[in-house]
Order: sequence, then C-alpha cells, then structure tokens
Amino acid sequence: MTTNVGGVPDQPQSEHETDQVSQNQKKEQGAKRKRMKERSEVWEHFDKEDLPSRMQAICKYCGMSYKCVAKKNGTSVLWAHISRCRKYPFNTPKDSKQSLLSFKSSKEPSGGTSGLTYHKFDAGSIRKALSFMVIVDELPFKFVEGIGFRHFCGVIEPRFNVPSRITVAKDCFETYLTEKRKLKNVLKRCNSRVSLTTDTWTSIQQINYMCLTVHFIDNNWKLHKRILNFCPISSHKGDDIGKEIEKCLLDWGLENVMCITVDNASSNDTAIGYMRRKINGWKTGVLKGRFLHMRCVAHIVNLVVSDGLKTVNESVQRVRHAVRFIKQSPARLERFKKCVLDEKINTKKGLCLDVPTRWNSTYLMLNAAIELQDAFERYSGEDPHYVVDLNERDGKGSPDSDDWNNVRRLSEFLQAFYDLTLHVSCSLYVSLNLFFHELVSVAVLMKDLVSSDDVDMCLMACRMKEKYEKYWGDPEKINLLIFIVVVLDPRYKLDYVEWMITEIYDPIVASKLVDNVKVALNALYEEYRVSSGNDVNREEVSSSKDGKTPLSPKHKKIEVLKSKYKKHKCERNGDAKIELDKYLEEDTAEDIDEFDILSWWKFNCSRFPTVGRIARDVLVVPVSTVASESAFIQHWGQGSRSV
Repeated sequence: MTTNVGGVPDQPQSEHETDQVSQNQKKEQGAKRKRMKERSEVWEHFDKEDLPSRMQAICKYCGMSYKCVAKKNGTSVLWAHISRCRKYPFNTPKDSKQSLLSFKSSKEPSGGTSGLTYHKFDAGSIRKALSFMVIVDELPFKFVEGIGFRHFCGVIEPRFNVPSRITVAKDCFETYLTEKRKLKNVLKRCNSRVSLTTDTWTSIQQINYMCLTVHFIDNNWKLHKRILNFCPISSHKGDDIGKEIEKCLLDWGLENVMCITVDNASSNDTAIGYMRRKINGWKTGVLKGRFLHMRCVAHIVNLVVSDGLKTVNESVQRVRHAVRFIKQSPARLERFKKCVLDEKINTKKGLCLDVPTRWNSTYLMLNAAIELQDAFERYSGEDPHYVVDLNERDGKGSPDSDDWNNVRRLSEFLQAFYDLTLHVSCSLYVSLNLFFHELVSVAVLMKDLVSSDDVDMCLMACRMKEKYEKYWGDPEKINLLIFIVVVLDPRYKLDYVEWMITEIYDPIVASKLVDNVKVALNALYEEYRVSSGNDVNREEVSSSKDGKTPLSPKHKKIEVLKSKYKKHKCERNGDAKIELDKYLEEDTAEDIDEFDILSWWKFNCSRFPTVGRIARDVLVVPVSTVASESAFIQHWGQGSRSV
C-alpha cells in the first residue's frame, strides 16, 4: 500500500485495470510501428535531429533545417524544398548559366568530336529525338509502350514521361510537316528544273502504292534526291498514275519538270502522255515535253539480257546443277569448303544458286563458281556421289574443262551489262553522262560477238541485239538527252559524240542520229536563250527568300532594261549562238577519274550562263528508277507500321 500527497493511502489496483493498461501500451506500440511503415518518402532526402526544445529535419543536400514536430508540421514544406533545392542533382537549374555539364559523344550524325558541353532537361527536345528515332530506325509506334524501353527511359532520365504510341504518331506527323515546309522552301529557292522518278508496287495485302522521287541540283550545284510522296493509288492504269503525279506536283508547287523516268510498262506511256499535256498546259515544258519521257535503263538491260539467256547452253546448266548438289546438304558444303582450303583458293566469294528468271543472279553464280573451279574438280574426287548423282539426274554430268571455258566467256560478256546496271543505278551522283560510255562498250561487245565463231555466243548476241535495237536503235524513239548530256560534259563535247555514234550504228542510222542530236541541241539552246530574260526576276525572288535585301522597284527596272539590252546586242550582232559555239570550240577538260562535272560547271557557269542552265537541268536526269524502287524494297522488308 502507498500513501498519496494528502496522506490518504491509495487503493490497490485491480487485475482488470492492469490488463487494460497493458492493452493500451500494445496499441500505442502497434500504431508507432504502423507509422514507421507508412513513413513518407521525403525522409529519404532529410535527416532528423533531436534538439532540447524541438525536433528538426535537415536537408541532406544543402543543409537547410525545418521544424518537424509531430501532429503539427506535415511533409508539404519538405517536398516544396526538395522541388527547388539547387543542390538536389535531379532538379533543372533555374538559371541557364548553371546548366549541368556533360561530355558530348563523338558518335553523332553530325560527325562532331567529343567535348564538354552543357545539358539541360527539355521534355520537348526529348520527344523530338524520340520521333526522330522512330522515323530513322523505322520502328513501330507501339515500341514506346514496351516495358523494356520504359524501364530504360526511367533509368536514364526519370523526369521524362514516356508518351503513348498515339502521341508519338502525332509527333512523327508533325516532324513530317516541318520537314515538308523546309523542302518546299528549298525547292522554291532553287532556280533549276527538277526531274522525277516514279514506280508502282502492290503489297501482299493487295494494296497499290506509288512512290514519287524528285531529283534536283541546288544553287550550289549539289545533287539532291527526296521522296515527295509514298501513297496508295486506285490502280496501275496510266491515267490514275498520271493524275496522282499531277496532284503531288500541285501540292508541292512544282511545275518546271525536265524529265520523268519510268520503267517500260505500257501504262507508264499513258501516264507520261497525260503529264505532257498537263505540263504543256502550264506553259513550263521544254520543247513541248520532247524530252519528258526517259525509259529506265536498268529495266531495258534486264529485258535485253533475259531475252538472250533464253538460249543458254548446257555448260551453264551443268554448273548450276553442280552448285545445287553441293548446297543441298550442310555436310557437302562443309566438305566443299575444305576443298577450297586445300586448293589454297584465296577468295571471299561463296557458292550461290541463281534464280533463272534473274540474269544478274546467274552472272553472280557463274562469277563465283569460276574462281572455285579447282575446288569443284577436287570435290569430284572426294565425293563419289557427286558425279553419279549429276549423271543420273539429267544425263549431262558434271562440268568439264570445256564447260568452264564456255561459262567464263559468258561471265565476261555478262559483266559488261552488270557493270552498266551498277553505274546507272546510283542516285547519289550524276549518272546520265556515264550511261553513254557504258552503252558504247556494250554495243561494241555485241557487235563483235555477232560475227564470232562461237555458235552459242553468236546466237545469244543476235537475240540481245534485236531487243537492244528496239529501244536504242531507232533515232526517232530514243531520248536524245543521253547524247546531249555528253556534249555538255567538258571532257568530250560534240565531236566525241559524233564519232562514237558512227562507231556503234549503221552509217544511215548514224547520220540521221547525229543530225537529230545537233537539231535538238540548237533548239534547246535557243529556248533557254529566249527565256533568259526572266532570270533577273527569278534571282530577285530567290535573294529575297534567302534573307538578302530585295531590289527596289527602281533598281528592278534598271536590271530588266540591262538584261534586254544584252539580248538586243546579241541579236543585232548576229551572235545569238556565240556562247554555245564558244563552249564547243574550247579545248576539252582533262579526262581523269577524280573529275567532278558539277564542280566544273559551278566555276564556269558565269562564262557560259545559258549553257550552264541547260547543263544544270540535264545533268540531274536519272536514267533508272532505282531511287523509287528502293523505297518499296525497304517497305517490303520492314512491313507495315501499326498505329
């Protein structure tokens, strides 16, 4: 028993009261543990410090302290401090002068070297970079919703909120509109004509598509290639293709078209006729669209060679069967590779089986097999089934020495066409002026084989020459730009073209063709000379769009009068063609491998302004549709994008 302050003894506690106190203590401990579990994440950035009068929270980064009395001070103040704490590493600096420093990677598209630069968090820039990645790498839009990609973004930049695939699709479309506006401005500032390539394609979903590519040389004499449109079309009919091309040109504001390169489908003839009428209606055609239609050289070569290979001899079939026999089994292929090593054949070429309907694959098969001839002969002695199987299959047996000699001559013949296709299929450099030289070499080669003693090669050359003359033998059907562009090449000019034409054509055809080239060249020069009076106005528009000070109305009139005076002086002296004659009479430039025809004209167009304008419009003409076909190849390989 105890005594209280007043001297009155306390009453002893009952067992019930003792149990009640014990339960209250347990509840308080449980609530404390619950509060510990529900502790705010803000305490990861603060430390608690017990003071005699109060408890305070101290920031781990800057040392700022705040009161944190229980039930009086919440965590809102602490969160507010973290959001503006300058020493917190994940906060964007308010002052642009105190941006974070980082090392710039040297592996950038711009080709810049690594160095120290500043970094500032910008969600808009990251979204633009994300849309750039989706476009360039041809990723599906749903890629951004992948778990792995979102985890990667959370690690590399936690503040960036990864957008949905719908938002990414909108960003990509906005990027397209921005780039389209830029390209439109470039085309408007360009003072030259453009050329087009187009091709159509049907997907596995039976949807018809058309690709339209523009080629142009800018004011700095740099060659450019851009896809203007990749769109579905109702059908492959010529009128539908022509209307879609017209619609695209009107959308881009393009009217000055020099040439349109298409393949040899009959529907394209209709499409070119439709576009010729439209361009003439716009009053922007050259000689009323006389040079508008350019047939794809790669397709013509394919038709010529494929027609000749229909008479392929038995030697090619024996080599084909030998290659097929070895490639049918991995064990046979490994044994053949061992034979290559034993024969010490130093080549990186491997066996490849051709597709009989594609002549270039036949050439590649024969070209590789010829270098591996010794390995084939060694393999025939190590594998007893090789000769037996080939004899039982078709009774022709394995290739012998005569067969190898035959396919070697055929491979050398096909190489001329293969090289021609490679040279004219590139769209990164001027190719029209190179085609004529390849055409001459092929024509001379066929001319020699037609009179050859080899019956098989003679028969094949005759079939190919017949198809060759269908497209390039008629002076009235051939596009004369393939000759005019060589005249505009300062290494060769007109005399060279005349001499080469007489070498590859019959005298009657050659005389007719030379006359046509001269008449067309003079007519082309005359049309450009007459239209040169509008050059001043075009330059004024171009200079104003380039940011230069435009001419005042007074100075505009003076410049126009000066231009008219120069034209009047030329006509009065009877020297209207003196510029063309002066160019043709000058000595030719040195013919070297490093010669850049665009650079030559860039530095000499001031001496020959009218001829330079012709060269700029003609050199841009592509001789194949590979620039448009390649878009379909990429689309076929990657498949359709899902939105």
